[in-house]
Amino acid sequence: MEASSRTDSFRALALQVTATAVNQARDRAEAQALMQQAIARIAPQIAASLAFIGPDCRLVVLPEYFLTGFPLGESLTTWADKACIEMAGPEYEALGKLAQKHQIFLAGNAYELDAHFPGLYFQTCFLLAPSGSVVLRYRRLNSMFAPTPHDVWDKYLDVYGLDGVFPVAQTEIGNLAAVASDEILFPELARCLAMRGAEILLHPTSEIYGKERAPKEAAKLSRAVENMMYVVSCNTAGIANSPIPQASTDGGSKIIDYRGLVLAETGAGESMAAFAEIDLTALRRYRQRPGLTNLLARQRFEVYADLYRQSVYPVNTMLQGEIERSHFIHTQQAAIQRLRDRGVL
Repeated sequence: MEASSRTDSFRALALQVTATAVNQARDRAEAQALMQQAIARIAPQIAASLAFIGPDCRLVVLPEYFLTGFPLGESLTTWADKACIEMAGPEYEALGKLAQKHQIFLAGNAYELDAHFPGLYFQTCFLLAPSGSVVLRYRRLNSMFAPTPHDVWDKYLDVYGLDGVFPVAQTEIGNLAAVASDEILFPELARCLAMRGAEILLHPTSEIYGKERAPKEAAKLSRAVENMMYVVSCNTAGIANSPIPQASTDGGSKIIDYRGLVLAETGAGESMAAFAEIDLTALRRYRQRPGLTNLLARQRFEVYADLYRQSVYPVNTMLQGEIERSHFIHTQQAAIQRLRDRGVL
């Protein structure tokens, strides 16, 4: 990337919007229509937010589930057939047009199909560039009830390599990476992305809000401090059209800087109040300063390597074809037993 095209300071927005569930849709066509309605609904919200914040707002992050909600007992096949989008599908095309129109980087999260892995789907964090093209596609690695690259590990590495497992997009607004929802609780993941150069961590989420010392709230600050990176965390403003009470996951979108300072935060409801300046020059200067606070430079990975090789959760458990949803809880139960056997629990 040419130095002249880089932006050293800009504003980012965590746009807190209501997700609309598609669980009650009768078929794929009806679900896709609901997704297009969701995109059409956020289009004027993006336009108005940018007009309020100003032309230096270059990054907009949308919450987890904003297109579909999440599966409520549907089998993997049913959810894949109804609610998962294609890698070059009309949803990405519509979102890409929004990014193009406003010349922004637009991030979000969706359930996505991949022709290399028939019968499965992945929960994907994506980033669209102002060109309208997808420049980041991260598949969730830690999920309780959805397939992950680790579940088809050998084949996934053959197809995408390690760059596809821990992707970092080098853009004119810095080096961006993403994690989904409760993955913020897994420090190893954010650390791997930081060691691949990530400066801004995008965090589409849908979570309970209102407890200052809740685990995810603590984790967001911790990930920012220990990796010396910005965290842009965008929560839903509730999930509509679902049997779960709408406001169960509502509020608290925020932007945290590399020192762990909350620069902006919003309460409950749809809001564009969580916007703040991203100062890449200050971040890079901070990362190059010797001292106690330079946690990246103080890492000694060899100390931990042998322990991390002792995996608990089994790899490649979903290579054999169609899987029942009960697979996830049974696999975790087996992992808990391994921890017992090792004397960890």
